[in-house]
Amino acid sequence: MTIQKTSVIGFPRIGKNRELKFASEKFFKGELSEAELQKVAAEIRRYGWEKQKAAGISYIPSNDFSFYDNVLDTAFLLNVIPKRYQNLGLSELETYFAASHGYQGEKGDVKALPMKKWFNTNYHYIVPEIDDATDLKLTGKKPVEEFNEAKALGFETVPTVIGAYTFLRLARYNGQKKAEDFVTAAVSAYAKLASELAAAGAKWISFAEPALVFDVNAEEKRLFKSIYKTLLSKIRTESGVQIALQTYFGDIRDVYQDVIDLGFDGIGLDFVEGSKSLELLKTGFPKDTLLFAGVVNGKNIWRADYAQKKAILSEIERIVDASNVVVSTSCSLLHVPYTVAAEQKLSADVLKHFAFAEEKLTELSEIARADAAAFEKNQVLFASTRVQENASVQKELSSLTSSDFERKPNRLERREIQKNEFKLPAFPTTTIGSFPQTADVRANRAAFRKGEISREQYEEFNQKKIAECIQQQEEIGLDVIVHGEFERNDMVEYFGSKMDGYVFTQNAWVQSYGTRCVKPPIVWGDVSRSAPITVEWSVFAQKQTKKPVKGMLTGPVTILNWSFPREDVSLKTQAEQIALAIRDEVLDLEKNGIRIIQIDEAALREKLPLRKSDWHKEYLDWAIPAFRLVHAKVKPETQIHTHMCYSEFGDIVKDIDNMDADVITFEASRSNLKLLDALNEAKFETQVGPGVYDIHSPRVPSVEEIVEALHRIIDKLPKQNIWVNPDCGLKTRGVTETTASLKNLVAAAKVLRTN
Repeated sequence: MTIQKTSVIGFPRIGKNRELKFASEKFFKGELSEAELQKVAAEIRRYGWEKQKAAGISYIPSNDFSFYDNVLDTAFLLNVIPKRYQNLGLSELETYFAASHGYQGEKGDVKALPMKKWFNTNYHYIVPEIDDATDLKLTGKKPVEEFNEAKALGFETVPTVIGAYTFLRLARYNGQKKAEDFVTAAVSAYAKLASELAAAGAKWISFAEPALVFDVNAEEKRLFKSIYKTLLSKIRTESGVQIALQTYFGDIRDVYQDVIDLGFDGIGLDFVEGSKSLELLKTGFPKDTLLFAGVVNGKNIWRADYAQKKAILSEIERIVDASNVVVSTSCSLLHVPYTVAAEQKLSADVLKHFAFAEEKLTELSEIARADAAAFEKNQVLFASTRVQENASVQKELSSLTSSDFERKPNRLERREIQKNEFKLPAFPTTTIGSFPQTADVRANRAAFRKGEISREQYEEFNQKKIAECIQQQEEIGLDVIVHGEFERNDMVEYFGSKMDGYVFTQNAWVQSYGTRCVKPPIVWGDVSRSAPITVEWSVFAQKQTKKPVKGMLTGPVTILNWSFPREDVSLKTQAEQIALAIRDEVLDLEKNGIRIIQIDEAALREKLPLRKSDWHKEYLDWAIPAFRLVHAKVKPETQIHTHMCYSEFGDIVKDIDNMDADVITFEASRSNLKLLDALNEAKFETQVGPGVYDIHSPRVPSVEEIVEALHRIIDKLPKQNIWVNPDCGLKTRGVTETTASLKNLVAAAKVLRTN
């Protein structure tokens, strides 16, 4: 029997042309009213619903839209709003934005809530904050309002909400109470929401519970069961709406039997990243339950292999009747761009291999209908040879030995050599790399890209900006200078554009967090470097000052993790190819007199498997060596820095130390410097700069605030190992706030030196 039903877990919500980003940023500046911003949001939602309905999607989601983040949406839905934001006296939307990126103005001064990576993606979520006085209850109306909005436009949708288990598990608890103390309140809130949605006409509600793909211990299993045994009973009694449990990013091996025993009306399983999902399904599946089978990859941009998907679905249909199978995406499509149709410069021979969000809607439909013509066309595509191997890259990979991954002498010996080389003061100050990308910088780059100015004019402008940036840093008093990165658009796209083996899009934007959008490059074939990438800019910068200027590079693991990777070769192979290309750049920088080189691995933790048992074998055993491959051949006098952000690192601190860098800077301020305990416990050897202020917020930290943060760092780490720096790069910040913040940072370091 042919499967007919299809489902989408979530659709992109930044706007096909990033309308939400631009409108939100105008709203922040007071250039757009709240009503005008809401109008932009409504149009984005309508567009997504229209596209899904036109593609024949059976189960179209609502409430997947967000102004910033769905987890933060859920916190506001459930009244989990810390008092410091409520006390600002702002509108609900302004309060929401204060929680997401901070607020500094006439009504107060508050930092943003912490931000973390969303499972194993390049998306970030806002961490809810719960204290003992939190009154968790249903106060928000967003799911109902957006369901009614869709209904009024003629779209029947399935409201999707972050489930109570995932919400409580991801939250940060600041008092004595823990997740289990909020179960009763959460059940009441979700049951009330179900009743309101049922009254509005909803037939289904989807509770997203991706936290079930983590390792789930006995206590966490009890938490999950205690929520849903009561919640499902209340919903059946009070509203009767059908409930789907949606999981993604892996399989639910620890709770599968519990899930099917609870009696959900539908269960969503991931058959792309869920390595055991099919195996689990074979142990049994409830007869009258819908299976939302996530077979179309929601995270990568390659065309689906229909034969492979058919084989998986055939296995599924041996267990579940085809009438109860819904062909679905493996996760939300917010992780991929809108449509291939927006690309005008790539050839048809390249584009035919890609499926963005709108093309994936077609794939769902064609797979579900077993469209013979579509299957035949797809078979021809996958039978063709897409790329030829690069023989020289393959030879270089095969000739690698253990010595290529080992730097000599050891780190402690290098530290003494570098101390004499640089003669830096205690608590040396620096930044992470980029400086504000002002309108004139972006205009210069755009003009060069469009051919409106010559290369000479483009370079002359950038040189002027670099010289000004270095002068500014010297006036501020920073000890280690950066050149500002005015020639770069994105830390990954820039390097990918200078290497063979990549292809680039014009409009393939995806949301990273809030209004931050990225355009990931695509690994097309074997990767190599044919010419120096950054050497000219770094050499020019170093000539402007006697202080050391850091050469700024992006590391191989981050380049890979923030690209759309190939699916025909392993991630390890791709990482090593990129590492060899970046190694060439490192050695060229060193040869040209750059004595400090920063190789950013901002996304190192990003693709860490969600289950600890897979961490080393499937990831760290190749990711850490890939970084070491980049710098193992430099001289002892050359100081290697790296930077990591957006993630929790406490549980992989020893692996990070094994990267064998000389200095590591971390994003730490949003997590309240909790990383320090892990560094202390692990006796972390690498010199370290935990970020002392949050660059994702426009607020300016005071000298006293930074001094207080530094005292907390000193309490945990040896003084001689500490660097002073912001959380991350300053590209998205304004010039005025950047200058003020860095002056305070330098002043704070001087306070510590005199104590």
